Amino acid sequence: MSQEIGVGARGRTLTFYGKLLDLIVIALIFVMLLTLLGALAGLAYDFAVAVSTLREAAVVQGLTHIHGLVEDLGQGLVIDVLSTFVLIELFRTFTDYLEFHRLRLRVLAEVGIVFVLREMFIGLYAHRMDSTELLAIAALLAVLVAARVAAVQFPPRHNET
Repeated sequence: MSQEIGVGARGRTLTFYGKLLDLIVIALIFVMLLTLLGALAGLAYDFAVAVSTLREAAVVQGLTHIHGLVEDLGQGLVIDVLSTFVLIELFRTFTDYLEFHRLRLRVLAEVGIVFVLREMFIGLYAHRMDSTELLAIAALLAVLVAARVAAVQFPPRHNET
């Protein structure tokens, strides 16, 4: 009898833990959604400012002197767009956890790939990445891609009882 009570209490505790964890993940998803909306609004604002700045520069300086300005504004917009993609992948990770109640290696590898590609593109676009750093990032990217391929090729087996 006392063993049945212990099993019931354990089951209730695990159920409570699962529901609490779901509530925390839902709160994180809400925060991520607000962050994603903020990032999109910031991207739209930065784009509008860039267009306005280019228009003013074209009127004041003429079209021949705005190449550096276009490069600077373009770099900021590229960083914003790539950061938004990272946020989208993180958002997908949280929603995936809520659906499956586990973190899947495939999804985590995809988040890592997007983040590493973001850093690589930013470094290359800014011309501040040397060959050693580029090779190290390429190796990290290869490992993440291999992990993603392995996760797809060898999915976990579920014990069916």
